[in-house]
Amino acid sequence: MSGNEIKSFSPAPFRSILSAGSATQAAPLPRIERRDFLKMMGWGTVGVTLAGCDLPSTVTLEEGKETVVSYLSPEEYAIPGVGVWYASACLQCPAGCGIHGRVREGLALKLEGNPDSPVNRGKLCQMGQSGVQTHYNPDRLGKPQLRKHGKLVDISWDEAWKVLAEKVGAASGARVAWFTGTVSGHQAVLIGEHLEALGSKHHFVHEVINNAVGRAVNQDVLGEAMPRLDIDKAKLVLSFGADFLGTWVSPTHFATEYAKFRSGTRGVLVVAEPKMSLTGANADLWLAVRPGTEGMLALGIAHALMKKGVSVPEAARAAVTAYAPEKAAEITGISVQRIEQVAALLKQHSPSLVLAGATVEGQEQGYQAASAVMLLNVMLGNVGKTLVSRGEFPFPQLSPRTGNTRDLVAFAAAAKDKALDVAFFYGANPVYTAPDSLGLVAALQNIPFKVVLTQFPDETAAQADLVLPVASSLEDWGTHVADYQPEQGVITFQQPLMEGLYPGTPGLGDALLKLLKMRAAQKYSAFNDYFSYLQNAVASLPEQYRAGGLTNKQLWEQTLQKGLLTVDSAPGSLNTNVGEITLNEIKADAEYPLRLIPSPRLGLWDGRHANIPWLQEAPDQISKIVWDSWAELHPSTAARLGVQEGDVVEIASAHGAIKVKVYVFKGVHPDAIAVPLGQGHEEYGRYAKGLGVNPLKILSPAVDARTGELALYGTRVNATRTGVHEELVKEGRNNISQRGRKLVATITAEQFRRTEGV
Repeated sequence: MSGNEIKSFSPAPFRSILSAGSATQAAPLPRIERRDFLKMMGWGTVGVTLAGCDLPSTVTLEEGKETVVSYLSPEEYAIPGVGVWYASACLQCPAGCGIHGRVREGLALKLEGNPDSPVNRGKLCQMGQSGVQTHYNPDRLGKPQLRKHGKLVDISWDEAWKVLAEKVGAASGARVAWFTGTVSGHQAVLIGEHLEALGSKHHFVHEVINNAVGRAVNQDVLGEAMPRLDIDKAKLVLSFGADFLGTWVSPTHFATEYAKFRSGTRGVLVVAEPKMSLTGANADLWLAVRPGTEGMLALGIAHALMKKGVSVPEAARAAVTAYAPEKAAEITGISVQRIEQVAALLKQHSPSLVLAGATVEGQEQGYQAASAVMLLNVMLGNVGKTLVSRGEFPFPQLSPRTGNTRDLVAFAAAAKDKALDVAFFYGANPVYTAPDSLGLVAALQNIPFKVVLTQFPDETAAQADLVLPVASSLEDWGTHVADYQPEQGVITFQQPLMEGLYPGTPGLGDALLKLLKMRAAQKYSAFNDYFSYLQNAVASLPEQYRAGGLTNKQLWEQTLQKGLLTVDSAPGSLNTNVGEITLNEIKADAEYPLRLIPSPRLGLWDGRHANIPWLQEAPDQISKIVWDSWAELHPSTAARLGVQEGDVVEIASAHGAIKVKVYVFKGVHPDAIAVPLGQGHEEYGRYAKGLGVNPLKILSPAVDARTGELALYGTRVNATRTGVHEELVKEGRNNISQRGRKLVATITAEQFRRTEGV
């Protein structure tokens, strides 16, 4: 923020809440039992205990009615030409960062990180920065669409809600499902309430980039699914494919912790992965491990530690004994010397921290491999030092429903079995992310009525019967709870930074309230909109959150000004319950000799940002390629195939094929071929449609035996040359020709010294 900008934070610029004395008092809520009311407001279960016994069974709105003030008569703090900053939440990925948005004359212009948020501490990645361009994207939907005679046509909102009420009303409630990305906060509460009102238990939560297998291992071994990772307190970090600086869990937070890790007594970073990630590019020692063998490498390192006197839990002793460094070296391609070197570094630099990431967890035996990685933390005594309990979040109803790929498989199966009559989609694009082997597109035809709540005409919307536009994150209200919370628990509050670009377009919360009133009208009749619902939620917080005796209005405005509410997590402790580890040998496949690495990257993420030209234009952090897809091949593999950079190869699995240009790169194992995620859209607007390829489409349907997660990194492929050559577009190419125009003149250093008299 520059010095001439107003650095104030207050409720959303276009809303002015009248004082209780001057407002007309709203009608009281219908009589609701205290426990039910707390549940409706998201403070149920553990939160009920914290609330005490002073909450009346009938609750009224203290603040009364609200007034919307147009910028035609702006507030005194809205000074033309001068920006004001407001706190809100970033929804560009599931990490849950807090933001400050700069608003000038009613328009959101710039986003930065909220320094009060413990998740991102004032930092914001390029995806978060691009939220402005998501908001102003010209391909945003402005009107509802209904399928008539096989085509989606624009309709009015009145017709949209009428059709929705008829279709959902005619369906059996138990056969209605929600399919979403990761959701949390009061949006998750209302989705749960809607399903409960319907009598349904079908909530499928999907994320391609997830750590579902790692969460399962953490829960079984440590007793906590998402403990705190104190990277800054470690003297050495060993990452098995955990790209914590790029796409893993909470990269903006981990980047700030990594800066501390590297400052002072400089920590050592070792990364083992089959394809170099952004984290790997920053490593002191990078190990190109054969894909699918990361668990064996972890056991080989454990064996070397055991020989140095480090004790091994009895349940894992047989597995560790079976993988001497010599055997591990033969399987993984990492030399005995390197394995013993890593073991020595781990023993020398204590405490350390060992992480398992996507390339480990995304295998057919991902759970077992991730367990082998966690074993190293237990052996090295990291539990309780760099792996610390985060405690129990006090309001579990608000806790995130984290996405995975298991639910994608389950949803495809339910659709094939004709188990659903109505499906709602929000924050997920399964038609794009589902492998063709799941047969999802055909299975969707078995669901009579499909409703997509979205901002953009994506692939799933193209298959819908009703498309409902929703407000952007800069126009909407909400609360969010990050899955990874490094310190004391926080609820991040999202408030509109400006009025909606498309009048009548609801936010998710307003749409959910509308749906709830179709099934539980009396229960939710007092909430005119999601804004009033959230005000009631804050008003019903336990007294312990009213430091200094704050009134409801003061608590509400203070929360919006800060952008978050700090909550008290119950203390916890971690276990060290190591189970038996069983890893099967990796067998060669002559027909499909390569392992496909569908690599995520900071920017396009899983494809959700392919319609943002800022991010299409942002070069890949490793290859520097823009606006395209490519296949990373090791020079030895490229030589064997007879291809060079720019040559088009066909990558084929048993379930499909894609054609993509080659990028020759030493940072990938010779047995792997890496194709980045994000491109290959068939819909999704002018900036995404028709660019590159989608490697997810040719994945096998194999799953991890323990968790049911798709083995995203378990697909075997072959690559063949096509004879076609196309130029790869990169930032800062060093072979650009001036084409004889002498645009930039060059002289030798000797000539320069003579000319300048040096």
